[in-house]
Amino acid sequence: MSEQRRAERLDQPREPRGVKLPRFDPEAFGRWSEGIARGMGTANFIVYMTVVIAAWFGWNTLAPASLRFDPYTFTFLTLVLSLQASYAAPLILLAQNRQTDRDRVALEEDRRRATMQKADTEYLAREVAALRIALGEVATRDFLRSELARLAEELDEAAQRRQKLERRQQERPAQERPPPRGGGAHLDEPLDELDGDFARGGRPEGSTGGS
Repeated sequence: MSEQRRAERLDQPREPRGVKLPRFDPEAFGRWSEGIARGMGTANFIVYMTVVIAAWFGWNTLAPASLRFDPYTFTFLTLVLSLQASYAAPLILLAQNRQTDRDRVALEEDRRRATMQKADTEYLAREVAALRIALGEVATRDFLRSELARLAEELDEAAQRRQKLERRQQERPAQERPPPRGGGAHLDEPLDELDGDFARGGRPEGSTGGS
């Protein structure tokens, strides 16, 4: 008696006393019902059922009276079809309910994903707007390209001016060029008639051709 009291726990409900019904797996029964409903919804089931009913009618009409198991009025066939219809309707409803549950779960998942995508899109839109504001004063690619093109044009113009200046220096007469480093006998400036030390040919006036 003491052991029985120890086995009973106050924090757990007692098991119901009565007839215990057999337990079954709802998921397995649901898959089985969906398979039956899916099979009954095909053209093969209709063709096979038509063939069976036609054979039933033919056998119980044309066969000898001693071999007919369901004579005219076909009471047994009516009972079989009634039982089939009475079981088919709940099975089809069960399959539809399972499909409805799956559709509801899929719809909730789609709604959750759509909400997440909307939140991600709004976040990216805010980030892009922040980047636009931050990059408002930063040089863009087009600006850098235009500045580089302008700088290249300026360098080309400077090179052309330098080439023109060098060409002009090369075209100047020899007497206007600066003397070479190391010193020369004559000055940079051109000689004129007032200079008494040198003649036009670059020789002293009193000197002759031979020395």
